[in-house]
Amino acid sequence: MTRPGVQAAAAGVLSQGDPAAKVKAARACAAAWRAGDLATPAPGAPSQAPQRPARPDRPELKPPGQVPRRRLGTTAGRFALLHAVAHIEFNAIDLAFDLVARFGGDEQIGETKRAAFISDWISVGDDEARHFEMVRARLQALGGDYGDLPAHDGLWNAAEDTAGDLAARLAVAPMVLEARGLDVTPGMIERLRSVGDGDSVDVLTVIYTEEVGHVAAGRRWFEAVCATRGADPKTQFQALVSQFFKGDLKRPFNEEARGAAGLPADWYGPLAGAEI
Repeated sequence: MTRPGVQAAAAGVLSQGDPAAKVKAARACAAAWRAGDLATPAPGAPSQAPQRPARPDRPELKPPGQVPRRRLGTTAGRFALLHAVAHIEFNAIDLAFDLVARFGGDEQIGETKRAAFISDWISVGDDEARHFEMVRARLQALGGDYGDLPAHDGLWNAAEDTAGDLAARLAVAPMVLEARGLDVTPGMIERLRSVGDGDSVDVLTVIYTEEVGHVAAGRRWFEAVCATRGADPKTQFQALVSQFFKGDLKRPFNEEARGAAGLPADWYGPLAGAEI
C-alpha cells in the first residue's frame, strides 16, 4: 500500500483552524512521520501549502501598534503577556509545518538530507504544538482562553513575504523572529518571577530552552541551502534580511543564547539599530 506523503500531512495541519484540532493534527503528523508512515517527497515536488493557514474566529487580528499592553502586576497583565506568547506559539506551529508542506521537495535540499530536513521541522512543529498547549493551560488557569484578546498577524506576514525562497524563509523566521524570542524571554521570565507566578515561569523556561534548538535548526539548514547555492552564509543572511525583513533588528541581543544556537554576532550585529 502506498504511504501518504508527508507534505500532504503537513498541509493537513495548516488546514485546521480550531486551536485544539491544529495541535492534535500537529502531534499526529509528527508521530506518523517518526513511525515511518509518511513518504518523503521526490526532488522537485511542488508545494502543497495553502497561501494562508486556517485560523480560528478569535483572536481578532489587528496591526501590532493596536494590540493593548497591560501591567504585569495584575492578573490581567499576566494574562495579556501569556496570550501574546500563545499567539506566537500558535503561529509557530504553522511556520514549521509550512516549511515541510511548501519546501519539502525543494531541490536546494540535498537528496541525502531531505529526510533530515523534514524530521527537524516536524520536530520543531511538534514542540510548538506542545508549547501552545502549555501556555493555553496557563491562560485557562487564569480564567480565560486563547482568543480572548486581540493579536497581530506579523509572523504570518513575514511567512507570506518569504513564500518563494527557502533561504529567505529560514533567515527571517527562525534566525530573526525566533531569535528575537531568545532576546526577550529571559526578561519575561524575571518579570513573572518578580510577581510570584512560578507556574508561568516554568512554562516560559521550557519554551526558552527549546527555542535555542529551533534557531539552531534554522541556521543549520540556512547554511546547507547556501552551500547548494555556492553563497557565503553571512553575506547571504545579511542580504536576505535586508530585503525581506522590515526595519532594523532590535537590540539588546542575548548573545549567549544566540551563540548557543550558532548565530555569530557579526552576522546580525550590522543589521541592528542604535542601542536604546
